Amino acid sequence: MADITLKHVTKQYGDVTIIDQLSLQVAHGEFFTLLGPSGCGKTTLLRMIAGFIIPDTGEVHIGEEDVTRLPAHKRETGMVFQDYALFPDKTVYDNVAYGLRVRKFSSQKIDEKVDRILQRVELAHLKKRYPGELSGGQRQRVALARALVIEPRILLMDEPLSNLDAKLRIQMRDVIRELQQEAKITTIFVTHDQEEALSMSDRIALLRSGRIDQLDTPEGMYSRPLTAYAADFIGGANLIQVASTIFRDSQTEVSIAGGQVVIHRDTSIEARAQVANTPSQLTYQLAARAEHIHIENDTTTAARGIPAHVVFRRYLGFKVTYCLRLSDGSSVMADVPASDDPHKQSGDAVCLRFSPECRLVLA
Repeated sequence: MADITLKHVTKQYGDVTIIDQLSLQVAHGEFFTLLGPSGCGKTTLLRMIAGFIIPDTGEVHIGEEDVTRLPAHKRETGMVFQDYALFPDKTVYDNVAYGLRVRKFSSQKIDEKVDRILQRVELAHLKKRYPGELSGGQRQRVALARALVIEPRILLMDEPLSNLDAKLRIQMRDVIRELQQEAKITTIFVTHDQEEALSMSDRIALLRSGRIDQLDTPEGMYSRPLTAYAADFIGGANLIQVASTIFRDSQTEVSIAGGQVVIHRDTSIEARAQVANTPSQLTYQLAARAEHIHIENDTTTAARGIPAHVVFRRYLGFKVTYCLRLSDGSSVMADVPASDDPHKQSGDAVCLRFSPECRLVLA
């Protein structure tokens, strides 16, 4: 059963369309991520669900109830903001207890609930401190505890990790995911960070100009991108111009930069091309992850691969990254395990072999 349903929601500011006829469903207990660059509409969409923004057209449903015009405080949602939005003049305990007091819980019940959630986020020993006396990670935990203590039906999180350093972000990803799974709370998480999205989500909606470019699992989003936009945003794939394609039963032969590449055939990309408004004008690109490009020493095997020259080599500890120039002048990046490094130098001629896991995507 869907906990959240959006039906053709649209939001405009003047002549600018922020959300464009967008529809989606989020299942009960799902950790669902809205991913995309700044300005793609992900925060606007989250605030529509929260009730802070009313769509110009379309409907927002929580369960079977149409909440499109229901005030935010009546929607059974908990919100964690990017800047945490803690009360600076209240202690940790009082910040967390605030929502319970608004809901008229008894003092005894408030004590029980606040103490339990502070124990869970490992802040019980700091409950008398003020936000200004806490680290960034501790303030983030207070904001999370405040949202969870009211036991919301829906948890909404707007880039809650963006103000933390790299190490703390990784730690808090695990804390948030663990608490969400324990409570089985339907969660919508907004981020521009692909690593956060891949590591935490059950499903990801990649937004582009107010629309969903691709909706998939983390594995599907990374391994089976449908567009050049998705392939580039998730994992930074090499995007190579395709000269021609030949579709066979289980394989696709792709001509690029003076050679041919054989990859697994993907009928989903063909189906997406068929429903496009102007299929005759569509162009394809080959999306090749850096780990899917292999460097061969023997340059006489060009018939089986793609000729190239080394631009530079970078040693990165567990792997070596090569920048390689193809015959058409374009460049690609290839990652090689350090143990398999061929130790090529700038200017060396090589032959590249592309894994069948590379993808044909819509440009």
